[in-house]
Amino acid sequence: MRIGELARRTGVSTRVLRYYEQRGLLHARRDTNGYRRYDARESVERVGRIRELLAVGLNTDDIRALLPCAQGGPGLQACEFSSGVMNRQMAQLESEIAELTRKRAALAAYAQVMQARRAEDEALAARALRSA
Repeated sequence: MRIGELARRTGVSTRVLRYYEQRGLLHARRDTNGYRRYDARESVERVGRIRELLAVGLNTDDIRALLPCAQGGPGLQACEFSSGVMNRQMAQLESEIAELTRKRAALAAYAQVMQARRAEDEALAARALRSA
């Protein structure tokens, strides 16, 4: 199938499909006229797998390395490499979650101080009006 058909079947733009090819994630044969030709079943599955792996936060370098482990159905074949990539990604996410939690707590404390100061300012203004 040509790139336009692959784009329609997968819901991915032709530009993104070309990017996947440039990054070594997707492979096409070339017709004599230079048009890209993709294997219908294999390419649709591969684009779906790429999208799944991007959605869990993997980058294209990791995905390129993992795609050989992603043959024959959903999920990845367990191997030392794929387990290592997944463990590194989970550790990175845990680190990001911890950082976001710290930032949220700091922001909440800051907002609480702002609200307390506003209440103090309003109380001072009310006293000033009563005494005037």
